[in-house]
Amino acid sequence: MRLGAALAHLAPGPPPPTAEWAKRLVGAGFESLWIHQVIGRGYLVPDPFVTLAVAATATEGVEVGTATVQIPLHHPADLAHKVLSLMAVCGDRLTLGVSPGSTEIDFATLDRDHAARFHTFRENLPRVRELITHGRDARADLGPAPAGVPPLLLGSWGKNVERAAREFDGWLASGYRTTPDQIVAAHGRFRAAGGGRAIVCAVPVDSDADLGPTGEALHRYAEAGFDDVVVVIGPEGPDPERVRALLGR
Repeated sequence: MRLGAALAHLAPGPPPPTAEWAKRLVGAGFESLWIHQVIGRGYLVPDPFVTLAVAATATEGVEVGTATVQIPLHHPADLAHKVLSLMAVCGDRLTLGVSPGSTEIDFATLDRDHAARFHTFRENLPRVRELITHGRDARADLGPAPAGVPPLLLGSWGKNVERAAREFDGWLASGYRTTPDQIVAAHGRFRAAGGGRAIVCAVPVDSDADLGPTGEALHRYAEAGFDDVVVVIGPEGPDPERVRALLGR
């Protein structure tokens, strides 16, 4: 099982400098770098597209991804433009985690309809996919072959776990407010539906006291058959090297 890390913490306080933090995480042995889309919650999580562009420029070879982009917060054309722009920087290193969103304040901040988020997600995502594909093909007419369409992973729960297996390249299970029991049970449903890549994202590591429980959870996810886990190291959390050592190499 691969171990990735978030490029920003989900807590008050200034975010870590992206380039330096990305280099340190990769130097510590983390195999992927991720960023969440959070807005209006009283603390700054930097824009995911800006953050990933900086991280991709500061590192070499490591995967970068969104976990997740909330599709209903964007116009499809604007989102596709952002993705294509990021692809020009990241190439084939980019993975897109997408979701209908969950937290009402994010929607209220941008004057979006939280209650309609699942409908908006189903309506807008095919258009986003189409625009990304069209934009990629248009770039191919102008010069060197562009990167392919990034893998698309669904971050959601309930019946969307099976949908992630059927219609997406993988599933992102949030470890932020869910228990290992809930995550492992949903993973069984995902695999039973024929799902591909499965990632537990946003596993918080806020202090040294979290190292033991986090290590136990990581090994449980590995035994369950998850492909990746992504940790979020808090502003007062342990050094990345100690977190990475929980899973070995």
